[in-house]
Amino acid sequence: MCAQLTSLGQTAGAGGKDASDSMSSFARHVLALLDRTEYRRCETGEDFENIYRLRYNAYRMNDLVPENASRQVHDEFDELPNCHTFGIYIDDRLVSTMRLHNVSADNPASPALSVYRDLLTPRLAAGEVFIDPSRFAVDAEWSRLYPQIPYVTLRLAGMACFHFGAPYCISMIREDHAAFYKRIYRARPIGDARPYAGVINCFALLYQADVLAIKNETYARFPFFRSTPMERRLMFGKPPAGELAPLTILPTAKYFREAA
Repeated sequence: MCAQLTSLGQTAGAGGKDASDSMSSFARHVLALLDRTEYRRCETGEDFENIYRLRYNAYRMNDLVPENASRQVHDEFDELPNCHTFGIYIDDRLVSTMRLHNVSADNPASPALSVYRDLLTPRLAAGEVFIDPSRFAVDAEWSRLYPQIPYVTLRLAGMACFHFGAPYCISMIREDHAAFYKRIYRARPIGDARPYAGVINCFALLYQADVLAIKNETYARFPFFRSTPMERRLMFGKPPAGELAPLTILPTAKYFREAA
C-alpha cells in the first residue's frame, strides 16, 4: 500500500518492543483507542465523498496524486463488486480509511492484480484466494495525536482474511514502509518493484503475509487484532434480503480482553 503516511514508519518498531509481554503497554493503548472507534461500511454517496476527500488530502501531502478540482481520489477499483470500503471513526470523526478486495478466480480484479497479473493470475487459476488492501489514508492531524491509528485501520485486513477464508494478504508496499509489515505481519516480498497503480512518484514491491498461518502468533503479540465472527459478518457479509447493512460496527477485541 503505497499511500500510507509517515505514521507507519514512526510506529513500525513500537509493536514489537514488548511483544513477549502478556499485554504490552502499546497493546493497551491500541485497545483503549478501539473503545472510541467505530467502523463504517461505505454504502452512500456522502460516505464515499468523505472518504475520497480524505484520500486526496493524505496523498497530496505526500505528493502521490496531482491536484484536481474535485479534491477527491477514486478509481475504477472502487466500483468493483468485490470491493469493501470502510471509514474509521474516532469520537465520531473520520480519521482513516481503507478498502479491501476479495480476489479469487470468480473475482479476478484488484489494484495489485492489475500491476502483478503475471505473478498472481496463475495462482488464482490454481484456486488460491487473496485479500488485497489498498487506498489506506489517515487524517494527518489525528495521526500525530494517535500513532495507533494505523493498527486500528489495518485490523480490517486480517479480519477480511478470516471472513473470506483467504490464507494470504497481498499488498503493494513502498520500500520505506516494508519494515512495518515485516515486523507486524511477517510479510515477505514476492514481486519486484513496479510503478504503483493510481498514484504518481511511487514504486512499490508486492508483499505477501500468510495471515492464517500466523493467526495465533499475531493474536498473542497484538490482541487488538482479535475479532468475533459476528463482527466480521457485519463488516463483510451481505445483509439478508430486505435488510439494510449496519450503519456502524463496533470492534469486539475488548471482549477478549475482558474475558482474559
